[in-house]
Amino acid sequence: MLRTCALCLALVCRTAASSVVDGVRAKNTVVRRFEGVTKPDYHLVEQAEDAFEPDDSAVAVVDMRLLHGSAEDRQKFVAALGGSLRTIGFAVLVDHGVDEELHARAPHEVESFFTRHSLSTKRRFNARRKGSVNQGYFGVAETSNLQPDMVEGWVFCRRALGLVGGDEAGADALWPDGARDREFFSSLVAAHQPLVQPLAAAILESLGCEPHLLDAALERPAFGLRLNYYPPCSHADLESGAGRMLGHEDMDLFTLLPSPSQDGLQVRNPVSGRWIRLHPPPGSIILNVGDYLQRITNDVLPSTTHRVAAPAADDPRRGVARTSTPLAVYLAEHELLSVLPGLGEPKYDDISAIDFHVGVMSKYYGADYRQSGED
Repeated sequence: MLRTCALCLALVCRTAASSVVDGVRAKNTVVRRFEGVTKPDYHLVEQAEDAFEPDDSAVAVVDMRLLHGSAEDRQKFVAALGGSLRTIGFAVLVDHGVDEELHARAPHEVESFFTRHSLSTKRRFNARRKGSVNQGYFGVAETSNLQPDMVEGWVFCRRALGLVGGDEAGADALWPDGARDREFFSSLVAAHQPLVQPLAAAILESLGCEPHLLDAALERPAFGLRLNYYPPCSHADLESGAGRMLGHEDMDLFTLLPSPSQDGLQVRNPVSGRWIRLHPPPGSIILNVGDYLQRITNDVLPSTTHRVAAPAADDPRRGVARTSTPLAVYLAEHELLSVLPGLGEPKYDDISAIDFHVGVMSKYYGADYRQSGED
């Protein structure tokens, strides 16, 4: 069980006037049409009446050593992981085998990466769509066109990490300082890749499906590594209505998030409608369901709304940068997203991963997102 939170973090957003609230409701209605899965509890932007769970014990902490133990141990792992994902779409992995030193170094490496390069240098790599994913640099308040998130981001996919045809020179060209920038983050991704197939198999097993249905598709998984740098918060930032990262769901199969450098991650419990503040153990990995997985599981596993809140006004960490390194795991763009067998009458038609992905991401970047980059 994760430790109980004793103090409430301040709400990120101001209390909105009724006209603004009406505007938010209208925006929710507009973007809902882009969704590729059912989200009955659609919650794009925070409201003043946010309510919180007393603790984060609804999110299971599961020991990955069980996955490689006896048959009984494996069943314990599968049941705990599956139960947490069915209920809330999130779980926390411990004893996962990833080098602790990599996780310990990551916050420094991310902060150095963003602060070492000038804004003009970073702007040379402004994000644009390549395939289904917006890849490259996002300035503060540029993560989406919908809401002013106080975070700088940078998304790298397989090519940027030298995993396409061994093209090292092409990979280095996607980083401001070439191999120097790429070295650590390539090793971080390489350390997490061996977790993908076993976790997918355990998730399928928890659903009563053939565990190895996705093995071939995930042998060389498509992924997006996002580096997040949240600068120190100012009062003016928060008064503007911005948040460190406002409510959203992930557009992937599942996300592997090494425990971030600071608290702040909050998950909206789809059962109670209340927010849960996560406090994952140091060195752990947070796993959460994305829209791809909700679709192919016929809504059995929810792609859950989550956000990153700023520290409270009297918390000294408000003046300290926060970092995170989520790794989004996808199915390749040519793969069909089909409802898995044995999960009831399919609610969704088959669709290619790229058509699904680009269609849903239009809610963040506009209806012309399909024409904005390269297939």
